[in-house]
Amino acid sequence: MSMVVVVTENVPPRLRGRLAIWLLEIRAGVYVGDVSRRIREMIWQQVTILAESGNVVMAWATNNESGFEFQTWGENRRVPVDWDGLRLVSFLPVENQ
Repeated sequence: MSMVVVVTENVPPRLRGRLAIWLLEIRAGVYVGDVSRRIREMIWQQVTILAESGNVVMAWATNNESGFEFQTWGENRRVPVDWDGLRLVSFLPVENQ
């Protein structure tokens, strides 16, 4: 079991309801819980199916240099990058509207 945090933006209510089955929604769109790897992977599968045009990030505790791992889904200015084996976040420039 490991701590999991999921943050959602602009996702359908159906996905938010599905996440609330396994995780506690501590703020609008922010979910936390202590789940097994199997459940975490199943939750991520639901994210990829139900997120539609929204975006999601999932972070979980693990035994590496940073102490956590994360993955993202959907378009967002924050983009994960691998820098010599360390996962960091890069910001894309703001688009002029």
